[in-house]
Amino acid sequence: MSTTDDQFLADFATMSGFGATPGGGVDRQAGTAADHATRAWFSQWLARHGYTESVDEAGNQFGTMELVPGAPYVLAGSHLDSQPLAGRYDGAYGVLAAAHAGARVAAEARDGKLEPTCNLAVVNWFNEEGSRFAPSMMGSAVFTGKLPLGDALATADSAGTTVAQALAAGQGAQDGNAPVLAQVARYAEIHIEQGKELEESGTQVGIVDRTWAASKYRVTVDGAQSHTGATRMEDRRDALFGAALVIAAARELAAEFEPGLLHTSVSELHVLPNSPVTIARQVVMNLDLRSPDESVLGLAMERLGKRIIDAEADSRTEIRLDLTHNWGVVSYQPKGVSLGRASAESLDYSHRNVMTVAGHDSTNMKDVVPTVMLFVPSVEGISHNEAEYTLDDDALRGVELLTDVLRRLVRGELEED
Repeated sequence: MSTTDDQFLADFATMSGFGATPGGGVDRQAGTAADHATRAWFSQWLARHGYTESVDEAGNQFGTMELVPGAPYVLAGSHLDSQPLAGRYDGAYGVLAAAHAGARVAAEARDGKLEPTCNLAVVNWFNEEGSRFAPSMMGSAVFTGKLPLGDALATADSAGTTVAQALAAGQGAQDGNAPVLAQVARYAEIHIEQGKELEESGTQVGIVDRTWAASKYRVTVDGAQSHTGATRMEDRRDALFGAALVIAAARELAAEFEPGLLHTSVSELHVLPNSPVTIARQVVMNLDLRSPDESVLGLAMERLGKRIIDAEADSRTEIRLDLTHNWGVVSYQPKGVSLGRASAESLDYSHRNVMTVAGHDSTNMKDVVPTVMLFVPSVEGISHNEAEYTLDDDALRGVELLTDVLRRLVRGELEED
């Protein structure tokens, strides 16, 4: 193992200590003390390795290196925030991999080993996870113009703290010198797969070529508050019972399709009044449906709609679905996929094209600049869990792959059609 490999693993271990949990994961939701501590450590890391740090108004943390004065940036990164009781690799691996890869490429440029046409930047996108502040992928959404900055800053968590307040409480106030979208020519991101395809196929790296389609809803179930003991069963309008019927229907719906064609889930329940002796008057929850086939997604929603009508009748409640997010099967630029494949082949890594089921900041960036998205294997596909793990050899292989991708991007190998 090389010195640079050793240093990456040591840095990753240090970074994983921020917000560390007893189960071996991390808990550093966006804008919390643990997140700010990680950002502060990363700020120091950037300074030690020749980057100039800046933070934009949305909380996105950048490190830039000037190689060609006035040239646009090749940007690479991911996110440092996590879900509650989450794994230490999701997002954070991609930020540190980008920072190490960028430093290596910059050193090559300064030593005359490559002729750059672009400058380099790495980024820690704010609030990718969306667990504390909704929506997810917030920082990159603001950066790409998909979400107004004012809306993002005004978003509050369950305790009433806004994004603006959370950012103000931590390290790195915005300074006006951060890169903007118009200065970015290319984007690259590496991430753990969060699935089993690479591991099960024995493939070393994945080149992401498309996203799964997704539809996300805020489900509101309205019933009537009453006594859990005294109210007759036939008189009850139990919102929690109605919600349970929807949850069961969503799970059973997935079994109506071939395995791998539909993923469904319900999460984040808010129950009112949430009292031990009171039947719930309202439940609000999130419903998430995803598929690699848009027609399957449409059919699934049609079938679920019929089940919801039955759930209303059985529970004597009113159930409303409000669409919060949706996207179709969207391709990454073919030239970016080809460039990622060329890098894998030059390093003699086994590779395959894969779809991403999860959302990533690259899914925002690919809509506005040519983008390369890469995966490394996840052990048993475990993610958003303290047991999340990627083997050191796979993690190091990913850094090497991203380094070669950035090298090619900085040289200008990926040109627009």
